[in-house]
Amino acid sequence: MAAEAEAEAGRAAAERATLACATAVAHLRAGGVPVESLAEYVASRRVLLWTRPATMRPLGEVWRIGSLLLGTDGDLYALGKATRAAERGRPGYQSASREERREIAAAALRGGYPAGAPVNFDAQRIPLSSEGDGAPRTGSDAAASRELPVGYADGEFRVRWRAGAPLAGAPTLAAFLRERVDLLLHPPFRDG
Repeated sequence: MAAEAEAEAGRAAAERATLACATAVAHLRAGGVPVESLAEYVASRRVLLWTRPATMRPLGEVWRIGSLLLGTDGDLYALGKATRAAERGRPGYQSASREERREIAAAALRGGYPAGAPVNFDAQRIPLSSEGDGAPRTGSDAAASRELPVGYADGEFRVRWRAGAPLAGAPTLAAFLRERVDLLLHPPFRDG
């Protein structure tokens, strides 16, 4: 009986979280907040005698809301990596990490994004389902769920302030989205 009540509470929390995401999308659209691109990084690969360069495959559009990405369809993602589409240019050999960043920016350009456009990639989708989210996890599942910025605790979906932080006392997803969307719509230090 207690398990059924807990499952029902989880379903209700998932519905509230989904509604909070849909409400945030509606407010962001109505406010004209610009979107960013969401893509999948496709590494370079060898095809017969040629090497096909790395590219980005479009997945949709999102708004960056703190450590979350909110899709225009209401899906929620954990922030991964980001770049701006740019020409690769000639190698400068300053450092391996700099060359890697230049190649990623060029991959975004090859993916069809205009130069200078922000592109988010390696984002992890956050399921807003209570199925198993409230249950204790073991092994790699528990470690993976602690790394996500959103989790299910105390009958609500909550947003951690950092990876691995406890969910107890963390703001609900609805409150977090309300606050962050309000900041995007009404920036505190707007010129003019």
